[in-house]
Amino acid sequence: MTLTIDKAIAKVPFLADSKNIKKIPLSGGITNLNFKIEADGRSYVIRLTGADTELLGIKRDVEYQANKVAGELGIAQDVLYFIEPEGYLVTRFINGKHIAPKEIIQPDYLAQVVKKLRLFHRRAPKLNSEFNVFKRVEMLAKVSKQKGAKFPKDWDWIMQTMNEARKALEKNPYTPTPCHNDLLNLNWLEEEVPGEIGELRLLDWEYAGMGDIFFDLANFSHHHRLNEEQTRFFLNEYFSEVTAKHYARLRLMWPMSELHEAMWGTTQTCISKLEEDFQGYADLWFGRFRQHVTDFRWEGWLKEAARKK
Repeated sequence: MTLTIDKAIAKVPFLADSKNIKKIPLSGGITNLNFKIEADGRSYVIRLTGADTELLGIKRDVEYQANKVAGELGIAQDVLYFIEPEGYLVTRFINGKHIAPKEIIQPDYLAQVVKKLRLFHRRAPKLNSEFNVFKRVEMLAKVSKQKGAKFPKDWDWIMQTMNEARKALEKNPYTPTPCHNDLLNLNWLEEEVPGEIGELRLLDWEYAGMGDIFFDLANFSHHHRLNEEQTRFFLNEYFSEVTAKHYARLRLMWPMSELHEAMWGTTQTCISKLEEDFQGYADLWFGRFRQHVTDFRWEGWLKEAARKK
């Protein structure tokens, strides 16, 4: 059951007895509702989760675990309380600004992005959830079909192409690693600290799980439309080199991440109660998937990714 913001506040010990609480809705969320809470001279954010989000494969206890660790590592905002059983997060409010897509792809920002991702990949503990893009696409497709969603006419070809990529990548299986898996531009914030240089913070950990680091790298790359030079810079910052295999794995994961985005939108057309054009969102990402898997270099990337180390 979804709580009202007032009932959610009442379940937080350090807010329940506060006087003169101010509640300010925050924009930008597609799945959840977020509120800035001002109380006793401090500011917080309470995240009210959307209905039926478990059908998207979201596990709120894992989101809490990942966000808490990321906060402790200086990657995300600090988690201050977890409202159970609803699975609502209470975090520190970050006084910051969103970084425009054209800015975050500049070398200085890209280097900071890499440092945050690599830190989580290397220092976060094992998460109690798997994020395998191929299994997730199949799961979302199953839910969408059960709910009567609209599928593209070339769905069989899309699945055939996805399985080509899966087969190639499985020749050199990835090591399951703690990953964020949802690196769209709105999830990056630059915290403004008086007298100091700003610090990047990564928000929204609801899709975190044990996954492939190349999914994280590809997910950021496609959301920010990195060009060839930026893509190679990004990989070089992460690995200190750009091998043919690194590049091929990224290029295969790129459209797989776009397909996942398309299936997320397809599933949302059936379960979300928010007034968003989820069908248009799905169609956009199906189109981008098609463009990338018909690149003349696709077969070469398949061969390189499948080549034994």
